[in-house]
Amino acid sequence: MSSGVKFTSMIESTKEDWDLITPGWATEQSKVPEHALQMLRTLGDAKGEFPITRLEHSLQTATRAEADGRDEEYILCALLHDIGDVMAPANHPDIAAAVLKPFVSEANHWMVANHDVFQGYYFWHHLGWDRNTREKFRGSEYFEYTEEFCFKYDQAAFDPDYVSAPLEHFEPLVHKILSRRNSF
Repeated sequence: MSSGVKFTSMIESTKEDWDLITPGWATEQSKVPEHALQMLRTLGDAKGEFPITRLEHSLQTATRAEADGRDEEYILCALLHDIGDVMAPANHPDIAAAVLKPFVSEANHWMVANHDVFQGYYFWHHLGWDRNTREKFRGSEYFEYTEEFCFKYDQAAFDPDYVSAPLEHFEPLVHKILSRRNSF
């Protein structure tokens, strides 16, 4: 190990080792915006039988939120809400919520983490599932907030004729918010 760190298991580590390691965390954290943009770009290859790619869906969702006057943090959440679709479709909200958690409000984090259940209201009954599963969250202070996100922006963002802002439009926003200082 050329870094000066000598341990081979964490139980053997020392404060000196961690003094060498921790500055690298900031370097890795500074890469989060570009990693998020990379993940978004992979959605451009994912369409399945949807009328648009998963990237276009994300862009439409964010563009609609922006056009409606939502704040930057909300727009970022709209853009990244499905970022995990390619990696883990069944639990994609968990990936997006984990990426966003250190940077967004509790309300926005909750919305992203649970949007799939709320989105299910619009189609789960076609699959033989309970479209009202979102009702289990009825007591949450963020129920209506998430319900509105799915109704106004998420479920409406599958229009092949809708003109979205390009990803480049949102890149400064991704960098601005995902570069905020956070701690571990």
